[in-house]
Amino acid sequence: MRASPGLFLPLLLVMTGSVAAQYPDPRDEGASAYAAVEENVSYGYAQVLRADEVVETVRTRTPEERCDGDRRDDAAAARGTVIGAIVGAAVGNQIGDGDGRRAATVAGAVVGGAVGRRVAEENAEPRPGCYIVEVEREERQVVGYDVEYMYKGEKYMSRLPWDPGNRLRIRVSVTPDIDHASWR
Repeated sequence: MRASPGLFLPLLLVMTGSVAAQYPDPRDEGASAYAAVEENVSYGYAQVLRADEVVETVRTRTPEERCDGDRRDDAAAARGTVIGAIVGAAVGNQIGDGDGRRAATVAGAVVGGAVGRRVAEENAEPRPGCYIVEVEREERQVVGYDVEYMYKGEKYMSRLPWDPGNRLRIRVSVTPDIDHASWR
């Protein structure tokens, strides 16, 4: 079958116009010459030369509850123990004579001390209740790694959030330098 020349020319114009519309003229202001072309990307592995920890001091403030509620005054309990022991020893000293008197004095001091401590604890006022305090803590944390690596004989440096080990997967992208293109 033979195409008629009258139909061929409009068909050719439609086809070339649609192809040209996909790639705008790079000399037009604001036009991206590579909008429809996919980026040239590949992946490779670089040898890690060193990875140094990046450490920062991090301060955190957290509220904590402190309670002194049921604790009694320890100084009052100690005073009660001493006074009770003295009174108990004095009373024990009045009982018996000779070695019996010494034993009664010691026993009176022990019993008097225990009684004096208990009485002092029961009569002491409790300390104030619970309250909230802000506690500030400092902690050194690893926040990243300064990594020096080599790819195709060139050294590079990057800060990464993890230690890459001996090899680092890298993304290689090649694009033309359109600022210094020959068409300008």
